[in-house]
Amino acid sequence: MWDEPYLETCCRSALHRLKLASADGRPPGLQDHPCLRRLSEMGLAAAGPDDRYRITDAGRARHAAEIQAAG
Repeated sequence: MWDEPYLETCCRSALHRLKLASADGRPPGLQDHPCLRRLSEMGLAAAGPDDRYRITDAGRARHAAEIQAAG
């Protein structure tokens, strides 16, 4: 049974961009900021002291299972 919360297409894309951004992260205020906030609330991303969003270990696992596996 699937027990993960559903990720909208826009949030899946934002998660992939976070993965690509690596340690640099993504700044707030971009078009995907609402998705970055949602990902943060889900524990898949986290905003650092510089307000840039970075992927978490849970985000990396979700990316590997759901996005990377599909590609």
